[in-house]
Amino acid sequence: MTLHPIRKKWAIAALALGLTAGIAFADTTLLNVSYDPTRELYQDFNAAFATYWKNKTGETVTIKQSHGGSGKQARAVIDGLEADVVTLALAYDIDALHEKANLIPANWQQRLPHASAPYTSTIVFLVRKGNPKNIKDWNDLTRAGVDVISANPKTSGGARWNYLAAWGYALKQPRGNDTTAREFVKKLYGNVKVLDSGARGSLTTFTERGIGDVLITWENEAYLATKELGPEKFTIVTPPVSILAEPPVSIVDKVADKHGTRKVAEAYLNYLYSPEGQTIAAKNYYRPQDQKVAASYSKQFASVQLFTIDQVFGGWTKAQKTHFADGGVFDQISATPR
Repeated sequence: MTLHPIRKKWAIAALALGLTAGIAFADTTLLNVSYDPTRELYQDFNAAFATYWKNKTGETVTIKQSHGGSGKQARAVIDGLEADVVTLALAYDIDALHEKANLIPANWQQRLPHASAPYTSTIVFLVRKGNPKNIKDWNDLTRAGVDVISANPKTSGGARWNYLAAWGYALKQPRGNDTTAREFVKKLYGNVKVLDSGARGSLTTFTERGIGDVLITWENEAYLATKELGPEKFTIVTPPVSILAEPPVSIVDKVADKHGTRKVAEAYLNYLYSPEGQTIAAKNYYRPQDQKVAASYSKQFASVQLFTIDQVFGGWTKAQKTHFADGGVFDQISATPR
């Protein structure tokens, strides 16, 4: 059948319009490779961002998630897991994407506010209801007969924060120094009965398998456990002194450019800093960076004296080399009799 010339022009125009619309409103998929305890956070955040992006651009965006121990997740990306963005437990793991695979620039932390950490957390204890072992502070974790659960610092970012929080506490005691801190942490890990590969695995070991008297964990994990499993089963103990945990985020430049997702990936991370993103973080028991949002949720979090990794350990590069590299302090105290 031959089209009338005018109808033919209309058909061509309609086809061109359809192609243009297809380009303008093409679906985009992002992969966010994250650490263990952020499942609930990003389930909520991804839905909010998808709605925001649809309303703003007309584009449908789907965000896929991968979760595991932060160190393992970083190695997976280095080995070829094509993450458009990473939201990991600590800066050292994201640094590795530059140093070992050149996937991101060296100055990645300068691209977003607060050194690319949109929310913070700290390390607390989760105990069984009634706190039968009377756990109040870090020194209680070294007592005979107290069974401790923590993830493995060799694979879990949260576990490295656990370890450094304990070490920093020991340093801050009267006459505290590296020698006394080493002995304290060695004694504490002598009480650790299970070293899971990630923080969520440790939570499962403690809450579902019923192993241990106390779990050293992320603050948000402890709050989530009491919310989901019931305050009649577990109690949060916030030690007077702990570490400021700063989980950072980054676009994975080479992957995002390969996928053509840079614009959406950058918007995704920036939305974490928006009032809505900060509110979602707070609702999932992360401490928001936005002061107004933080003030609204201040009663949710216990007061705690926080020290930073830069203040006590000279930053992640130094802490990693000293404590967690093969043959480092953690390996040494784990290999020697306790």
